[in-house]
Amino acid sequence: MPTNLAIDDDLLVEAQKVGGHRTKKDTVNEALREYIQRRRQGKVLELFGQIDYDSTYDYKKQRRRS
Repeated sequence: MPTNLAIDDDLLVEAQKVGGHRTKKDTVNEALREYIQRRRQGKVLELFGQIDYDSTYDYKKQRRRS
C-alpha cells in the first residue's frame, strides 16, 4: 500500500546505516517490526506477579526422557 509520510531524513539515513539496510523501505519495515515486538514484550512484563505458579512442579523431572 503506497503511503506518503513526512519522515526526518537524517533520522532515516542514520537508521539505515545502523541497521545495514540497503533501502529506506527495508529500514522502515524493520523499524516497524522492532516496534511491534517491543510493545508485545512490554505487555508480557505486565503479567509479572499476576500468574500463580505450582510450587510442587519439578522441571528437572520433565527433562528426563521416559
